[in-house]
Amino acid sequence: MLRNMPGYRDLRRNHDFTVLWVGQTISELGSRISLFVFPLLAYAITGSALWAAAAEAAHLVGLVAMLLPAGVLADRTDRRRLMRTTSAAGAALYASLVLAALTTGISLPHLLVVATLTGAGVGAFMPAEVSAVRSVVPDEDLPTALSQNQARQHVAALVGGPLGGALFGLVRWLPFAVDALSYALSWLLLGRIRTDLSRPARADDEPKAGMGASLREGFGFILARPLFRVLMVFSASLNLLINALIFLAVLRLIEADFAPVQIGLVETSLGLFGILGAVCAPWLIDRMRTGSLTIAVAWSWVPLALPLAFWNQPLVVAAAVSAGIFLNPAGNAGIGSYRMSLTPPDLQGRVQSTTQFASMSVMPLSPVLAGGLLAWLGGTTAVAVLGVLIALTALIPTLSRSVRDVPRPAVWQAELAAEREGAEADEALLMVS
Repeated sequence: MLRNMPGYRDLRRNHDFTVLWVGQTISELGSRISLFVFPLLAYAITGSALWAAAAEAAHLVGLVAMLLPAGVLADRTDRRRLMRTTSAAGAALYASLVLAALTTGISLPHLLVVATLTGAGVGAFMPAEVSAVRSVVPDEDLPTALSQNQARQHVAALVGGPLGGALFGLVRWLPFAVDALSYALSWLLLGRIRTDLSRPARADDEPKAGMGASLREGFGFILARPLFRVLMVFSASLNLLINALIFLAVLRLIEADFAPVQIGLVETSLGLFGILGAVCAPWLIDRMRTGSLTIAVAWSWVPLALPLAFWNQPLVVAAAVSAGIFLNPAGNAGIGSYRMSLTPPDLQGRVQSTTQFASMSVMPLSPVLAGGLLAWLGGTTAVAVLGVLIALTALIPTLSRSVRDVPRPAVWQAELAAEREGAEADEALLMVS
């Protein structure tokens, strides 16, 4: 099946993308292991559930806080150097926990500092990596490249928790040693990228703007384009509501006293169907209009609220959320590749970091929304309310002509290529004259 999917053969032959993808798959798995262990170790040190939650929250706070300035850095500096610097820092930070464990012992402040700084490192890495993917992958292979990135995230999410728990059960510092090694391997592999990832040349010779002006330039680019505005609002809203719906479904299973193993089935199903969806994503993207696929992803979650509302059983919950997550990789990769292709090289980092910031900054609100609705309205009504809110959110791309009109990749790739050729021809004429 993979051989018949557009783009896979080309990406297997793409040395730089393969190196980047393998390195980040290893690093992301290591990060998932550590993220799972942070609250376990914090609780072991303090005996406090509050500090356990704070350790995980510190990582997320560092990540979100770094995203916007990281977009400016990705557009101003050599992206390979930036990615290697964050990988080296990650290796050093996790190695410091191992060293502390073997000598004086890991303290809570040390753990919180590492959690925050490694989160900031991930935030610094993300826009640079997306910009690098745009540089090493041609337009026609972007949907497949982003689909493979989605697959690695689901693999890391599926394997990271159980592996982290097993390593933590053997020796408490072992997960951090594994993560330090994963960052070191990422650093080595990033050094093998051959493509020039230095700062993209601007069309003019303007001096560098300050950080604030640079951020405003990226945000202004988004605000000036209806498609980008719609996608930023839509992605953040759907991210908030889908995560709240899944969290609410899990809370109801916990409230109903189902065994942890049965509840874990939901998480396992999400990971497996996320991987399956990522594998099938290039095939789906190639055969559907990109705008229609984006709209279909949004509406696919609405009917799933019905079984979640009336059948509070692990198998039903696992089946419903798995069906919902299946289309997500295709939707994300399809419209994401189109958005990247429309963004000028010197704005890739800022546009990507701004959209990621909008989407990720609402994530801490998902469990709050789910828990509040459950306590106030009860399970069935809470699920129904989220279903209605998701339907209203699905109307955002449905009513947007800028989304509806995006054709299949083969069409928009040809259109963009023709526009670039025309622009290059005009520039050549101007130089001659």
